[in-house]
Amino acid sequence: MTETHPGGPADDELICSAKGCRAPAAWALRWNNPKIHTPERRKVWLACDDHRAQLSEFLNRRDFLRDVIPVTDLTPADG
Repeated sequence: MTETHPGGPADDELICSAKGCRAPAAWALRWNNPKIHTPERRKVWLACDDHRAQLSEFLNRRDFLRDVIPVTDLTPADG
């Protein structure tokens, strides 16, 4: 679902992707970089309520943001 790294959160811990934030994620921001990803590929950033707008804006400025869904709607195919 989300990328994990050694020492990072376990897959079942959905934590906001904003730098330094450890809040539970409520939103999944699905995105791709059209220069390097196929059109159907989706990467996922997670966001708490406080960081949803900030992270969405960052991705939107780069024309990467594809959609925003509640984390409860994520499937194993996401990410």
